[in-house]
Amino acid sequence: MTCSAESRSVILKILFLPLFIFLVDQAAKISVRGLHLQWFSINYSGLNPGQTKPVIKDVFHITLIENPGIAFGIDPGEPLRDVILVITILTCIGFFAYLVFVKNPDWKIQISVALILGGAAGNLFDRIFYGIFYGYAPLFQGNVVDFLDIKFFRIFIFDNIHGNYVFNFADICILSGVVLLIFVILTRKSHKPQELIPNLVEDGEEKV
Repeated sequence: MTCSAESRSVILKILFLPLFIFLVDQAAKISVRGLHLQWFSINYSGLNPGQTKPVIKDVFHITLIENPGIAFGIDPGEPLRDVILVITILTCIGFFAYLVFVKNPDWKIQISVALILGGAAGNLFDRIFYGIFYGYAPLFQGNVVDFLDIKFFRIFIFDNIHGNYVFNFADICILSGVVLLIFVILTRKSHKPQELIPNLVEDGEEKV
C-alpha cells in the first residue's frame, strides 16, 4: 500500500512538532551538559553535575542534574526504572503510530499527542544513548539531563521532599500535552449530552 503525495505531506506536518521539540530539547541539554567529539575536534565544556548559575536569584537557576529516574527530576528507585523505560518506549511507538495512521483525528488531540511524543522521545534518548555518548554507562542506562531549577515551591513525591524542582524542556512539553489531552477528554464528555438533545428533539418531531 502506497501513500499519496497529499497523505505524505500531512504526515510530515504532523510529525514536525514532535521533531522540533526533540531537537530543541537536545540542543538545550547539550548546551548545559557540554559536548566532546574528538573526531570533529569539538570540545565544549558545560556545567559540572550539581553546578548552578542563577538567572533570577533564589527563584530560577540553571542547575545541571543527571537524573537516573523519570521526568521532572523524580527518581522512583531501581525496581521501577526499567519498567518506566519500557512503558516510555511503548508509549512513543503508540503515539507515533497514532499520528501517522489515524485519519482525521481531533486537531487538539493531535497536538497533545505530538507534545507528549516529542518530550518523551527527548528524555528517552537521554536514557538510551547518553551513557555511551558521555562515557559513563552502557546502553539504556544513561541519565536524563535536567537543568531548569525552580526554587520557590516544594512537592512531596516518593517519600521525598523536592525543594529544588529541576526539570527540562521535554518535561514541560509532556506536562502540557497531558493537561491538554485531559482538558479535551473532559470537555468532550461535558458536551456530549448537550449534543444529543437536538437529535432527540428532531426524532420526536418526526414521529409526531
